[in-house]
Amino acid sequence: MPETSFQGQDVDTARPASAAYLVIGIPGSGKSSVSAGLARRFALGAHIEGDHLQELIVAGGRLPSPEADLEADRQLLLRARNASVLARSFHAAGVVPVIDDVVVRRAHLDFYLEHLKDLPLRLIVLAPSAEVVARRVAERDKVLADDWSFLDEAMRTELGGRGTWFDTSRMTLEETVDAVLAKG
Repeated sequence: MPETSFQGQDVDTARPASAAYLVIGIPGSGKSSVSAGLARRFALGAHIEGDHLQELIVAGGRLPSPEADLEADRQLLLRARNASVLARSFHAAGVVPVIDDVVVRRAHLDFYLEHLKDLPLRLIVLAPSAEVVARRVAERDKVLADDWSFLDEAMRTELGGRGTWFDTSRMTLEETVDAVLAKG
């Protein structure tokens, strides 16, 4: 096997990426599928999935729940910070980062925006109807421990007017990705 030398190599030798995306919505809104599809549309694109970052905590991990849980909230912000660190690293190396996460509260969004400031960030909000989300959740392999449909109202109330919103109720995955790219 030939020797490979990494001397003098710098991962950030490329120009920074042209954009960074934060795709948010309630569970079942299509964030992961849309984000993966969007990342694949770029010559260099990375999908950073909030749920996967949460799964890196293999002992003591706490998922958000409808009840108050300070440790789960702390871990939610930790995953947002880690997603932002990865996004900054990919962006600097010329890779378009596409983060997907459940973000429905203004404080959570503001946390992300602070950690992603100075990036050419595009905030995408997926907001299909509650009926469509319920159908998607029922049809998928991933089982949710709780019914999170109440988050739709919270998201619409707290985040209305922030980012570019897409009602994807009648859109295919490809149509959604096309629409996101068309909005720039």
